[in-house]
Amino acid sequence: MSVTMQAVVFHGPGQWAVSEFPIPAVQQPDDVLLKVDRAGICGTDLHILAEPPGHPATPGTILGHEYTATVVEAGPSANLHSGDRVVIDPNITCGVCRLCRMGMSNSCENMTTLGIFRHGGLAHYSVAPARALHRIAASVPPDEAALAEPLSCVLHAFEKCGVFPGESVVILGAGPIGLLFLLLSKAAGAGKVIVVESAAYRKKAAEDLGASVVLDPHLHDCPGEVRAVTGLGADVVVEAVGTLFPESVDMVRRGGRIVLFGMNLHGTRGVSQYTITRNEITVFGTYIQKTAFPKVVRLLESRILPLDRLVTHRFRLGEVGGALAALKAGEAVKVLISPW
Repeated sequence: MSVTMQAVVFHGPGQWAVSEFPIPAVQQPDDVLLKVDRAGICGTDLHILAEPPGHPATPGTILGHEYTATVVEAGPSANLHSGDRVVIDPNITCGVCRLCRMGMSNSCENMTTLGIFRHGGLAHYSVAPARALHRIAASVPPDEAALAEPLSCVLHAFEKCGVFPGESVVILGAGPIGLLFLLLSKAAGAGKVIVVESAAYRKKAAEDLGASVVLDPHLHDCPGEVRAVTGLGADVVVEAVGTLFPESVDMVRRGGRIVLFGMNLHGTRGVSQYTITRNEITVFGTYIQKTAFPKVVRLLESRILPLDRLVTHRFRLGEVGGALAALKAGEAVKVLISPW
């Protein structure tokens, strides 16, 4: 095996390159050397590469926190074997800080993240600790297995808001996250699922995946249209953008639930506390996941969700620039990188 590989390396705000990089090696007893099968690019990567950055990252780090891989070599305490297929939880927690001990590992005081603060999966090979890896059946196509990380975050949020059969759901944003909420809402038996999106490509994707109504905020009075479709307003509003909390409040019914999923460091719009209090609106903040990965593995292995339809673009490792451009232009839904 060669001693170097290609990798997408972050060099600072707006700066990245596909570079030759040393192939990592197993060094700790629980280290696992992985051959990357697929890696996804997501909105967090765009925030990292924005100027000014919308998310911190460590310069010199290999990007890529959404990936699936095959075990090449495992340390003596890893309990994994060469050839095992795995999905990767990139958020590595300490397990012993105050918040971990309170069951809030997604708020770990010592958390680090593969592909953001330490080397990730936009490369031929990656090393990860065994506790970050979850075996998955070889029957799950790599394109779908690569969605495990975003799906785990969405499932964590979805379990909080508790969509019941027949309820109405509004989803603000039809990127990969919004469309995952759409698929889960339909699988849960939601009566009406309304998607709000302005990008033509993503509006079409929401329609194709079964949204009851797709609204363009530039063309429609969205709160009025939501009330017309639902009667009182939506039972659940999912904010998957990061700047649309006020619009969420305008579209939810009295006594309804809002899930704030989208994150934007520069989003500083105000919202009326009076309206939330007066209308007894429940607001859920949600961040990554805690215990969703085993459930996501079962969900992926069940093939219940048509996740393959979310993957609209595939690129080679050396074509990452084109992948980023397609995402920035809103002309893609889920973009995957095939390192080999």
